[in-house]
Amino acid sequence: MRDRDDEPGSGRDDEFDERDLGDDDENPLADLSPFAGGNEGDNLDDDSPWELEDAEYQEDADRVYAELLARIGEAAPQPRLEATRRAVELLGDPQRTYPIIHVTGTNGKTSTSRMIESILRAYGLRTGLMTSPHLVRVNERIVIDGLPISNRALAENWADVRPYLLMVDAELVAEGHPPLTFFEAFTVLAFAAFADAPVDIAVIEVGLGGEWDSTNVADGQVAVFGPVALDHTQRLGSTVAEIARTKAGIVKPVASVVSAMQTPDALAELERAAELTESTLAIEGIGFSLESSTIAVGGQVITVRGLAGLYPDLFLPLFGDHQGHNAALAIAAVESFLGSGTQALVGDVLAEGLATATSPGRLQLIGTDPTVLVDAAHNPHGAAALVAALASYFTFDEICIVIGVLNDKDARGIVAALAPVATRFHVTQS
Repeated sequence: MRDRDDEPGSGRDDEFDERDLGDDDENPLADLSPFAGGNEGDNLDDDSPWELEDAEYQEDADRVYAELLARIGEAAPQPRLEATRRAVELLGDPQRTYPIIHVTGTNGKTSTSRMIESILRAYGLRTGLMTSPHLVRVNERIVIDGLPISNRALAENWADVRPYLLMVDAELVAEGHPPLTFFEAFTVLAFAAFADAPVDIAVIEVGLGGEWDSTNVADGQVAVFGPVALDHTQRLGSTVAEIARTKAGIVKPVASVVSAMQTPDALAELERAAELTESTLAIEGIGFSLESSTIAVGGQVITVRGLAGLYPDLFLPLFGDHQGHNAALAIAAVESFLGSGTQALVGDVLAEGLATATSPGRLQLIGTDPTVLVDAAHNPHGAAALVAALASYFTFDEICIVIGVLNDKDARGIVAALAPVATRFHVTQS
């Protein structure tokens, strides 16, 4: 499965290509999308924007995606911020019109981001959420108030930003640099869409690393760090310390920093970044913690000690102890944003936010008889979390693992982590 840092585009012939999938009726991944039942799609009705506008504006949205696909993909990442910064400046810096929670880490970024957004929305805030990659439709990357952006809004916002993107492309090429990449252009589009909505708060997931990721043109009031481990070593560094140093680049002056438990090397980099920026730093296991987790039908019941309060018996409809830790991190992030970590969250509101949280493609049940689970683990650390969850939450006589690994991933490490629970492997190639 393609991970968020490997955007579609030119120069990667061996990569999974969503253009080969066709319509949802023929798409084996359709059940994974937030458009499908079991995720945000549950609250759609006959009068929803999707029912009324999807068909009418689908061709417009398809054209947007086609133009994005024509751009350079992340097979050729550009370690720069100047290009994205120039584009948003021409647009009047839309990312400065709302507060931002910025999320990075090696694993758990998307799940944590989605939980943060769900809790904030339960508080009555109009939320924006940017994650990547999408599973079925590009609209999934931009979520506004709990729903993927409508085709109409996607097309209209693209029409607004496109002339400025082309202007920056021309400037870059004239100076001998590559034009804006898929992810750079999409970041600008997302920032503009959130300003147009408008949103009260945006939760922004980093695409790759942090320091020179295009999302880092925004200043996050809260910087959130999931566990840092080895991944993308050719781009981010060969050690955990180097990778953490790059990710710590999202910490802005006088921010609130919340982090999952880290290795000593990673923690040292976060402490250094917090000190240099005069930011506060809260670490899981010290400032906040997952106190307990009990398996329940459809997920787990957790108790979290937050920065400002104890939150017992919260239902989380996601499997795996790692998701319980992600939830604790999300709670600390929301506490930091709403009350600078000094005011406890309202218990009923928090419970609603977590109970309605979803994370498609993360140990997601998409079929029965036989049971079919889908998970986006793409490095040994993520595969180990998957194995632990399978052992704790399920009882199977046999486990057949269908696996596809991109050529820049640690395939041996992933398979070694999965091997203890696997009856057999089926390896796919795209």
